[in-house]
Amino acid sequence: MLNYIWFVMLVTGFVVGIMNGRVDEITQAVVDSSKNAVEISIGLLGIMCLWTGLMEVAEKSGIVRSIAKTVRPVMEFLFPGIPKGHPASGAIVMNLVANFLGLGNAATPLGIKAMNELQKLNPDKDTATDEMSMFLVLNTSCIQFIPATIIALRASFGSKNPAEVIGTIWVASICAFITGIVAAKTLSYFFKGKSQAKKRFENKTGRGRA
Repeated sequence: MLNYIWFVMLVTGFVVGIMNGRVDEITQAVVDSSKNAVEISIGLLGIMCLWTGLMEVAEKSGIVRSIAKTVRPVMEFLFPGIPKGHPASGAIVMNLVANFLGLGNAATPLGIKAMNELQKLNPDKDTATDEMSMFLVLNTSCIQFIPATIIALRASFGSKNPAEVIGTIWVASICAFITGIVAAKTLSYFFKGKSQAKKRFENKTGRGRA
């Protein structure tokens, strides 16, 4: 759906620009945007390679497993449906650490891996579990201690103090993190109660039986 929205926006911009006789400006904007995209990508490449490599070293050296053991009480509270020692726990920890360091792009493949592991535990493949919903919330609103990507972007655009936004990002991400967890737990409790009541009703009336 998002691809269609972008397509409509681009086509609309081209058509309006042509109608207003600004073809030269459109062409120049396309060239400048393409150039900026390449420069930004190259600027981010170094820091992305650095942190992605460190994450790979941490996984192979056992640091990730150690972190998973350390935060096990928190993981059991947030993800009670994940069995002890399941690969999903390590994948989730790696994703959250990457997000914690502000590496959104590096966290994406780790998030996909974690969601695949959670899907293996899902008894109803067409419906997201509470653990999958909680992980999605944490992945979206994770606290960013070192917003490396934002700092790199600001530096590439010539900011005199690219790290000055760290305080604001801490406050915003902490608020989003706490709000997301409370909302996910509250809705999980509410809808789980409705689901259990529905099952009791079906068992009592004989509905839902083959």
